[in-house]
Amino acid sequence: MELSSLQAFVKVVQTGSFTRAAETLNTQKAYLSRVVTQLEKELGVRLLERTTRALSLTEIGREFFERAVGILASVEDAQRTVQKAQGEPRGVLRLTCGVEFGMIAVSQWIAAYLERYPQVRVDADFTGRIVDIVHEGFDLAIRVGPLADSALTARKLGELHYGLFAAPAYVARRAAPNLPSDLATHDVLAFAGGSHQATWVLSQDGQQERVALQPRMRANNVFAVRDAAVGGLGIAQLPMIVAAPAVQAGRLRPLLTDWLPPAVPVHAVFASARYLTPKVRGFIDLAVDAMQHSTYQ
Repeated sequence: MELSSLQAFVKVVQTGSFTRAAETLNTQKAYLSRVVTQLEKELGVRLLERTTRALSLTEIGREFFERAVGILASVEDAQRTVQKAQGEPRGVLRLTCGVEFGMIAVSQWIAAYLERYPQVRVDADFTGRIVDIVHEGFDLAIRVGPLADSALTARKLGELHYGLFAAPAYVARRAAPNLPSDLATHDVLAFAGGSHQATWVLSQDGQQERVALQPRMRANNVFAVRDAAVGGLGIAQLPMIVAAPAVQAGRLRPLLTDWLPPAVPVHAVFASARYLTPKVRGFIDLAVDAMQHSTYQ
């Protein structure tokens, strides 16, 4: 039994299909099917139940999968030991993050990372779902916002800072608010949650104001909210890094600058600090430096 056969089988199970596994491993679906079939012949058992719509593990297949994951983890531990001795990041870094923050920041981090470390490759998944990085085989995830309780390890990269912005044309038409309470009389553009009402929390010198609003527009995409603000449709609460280009171009102007929305933490999440490889550590260190020397605040 070859290690590559175990890797192929595990990837098929993790991705849920031969097609997605082949895409991940940069190989052919037919080849993976032959590998798994040959593995079943060697073992004398059926590991997977195949239908036209889905794959599922047999009972013995599930037990074999768990043991195969353990074997591959042990091999990776041995590889990490060698990598630590070598020091230079190398190999494939698999990471996942949200679509919007991926566009805002992570794509630039990846470009800088690839330029800095010529012996690494990156496999990035920008997605709106929370990925199980252990069972799906990712090295780390970049997550924005408070973290749920987890057995995973996290390192804070920094914070996203927010402000209130509107187009000069809107301010000329409606006048700028002087106090948070003035926002109740304005058209506001809100990042979508689930309810019909939005509440903005603003702070100044320890004083906190909560303003309940009925947004003129709600959207679950920060770029759509920014574009509506640039179009003069109302006042938006935006990450500084998203608003900055439009502010520099004179298409947006900051409002209520003495009143600050709460900052939002950004974390790198990974399986274990004990076995942090150079390729993962290198990316995290680069991300920390990028957040400290940018327009996030």
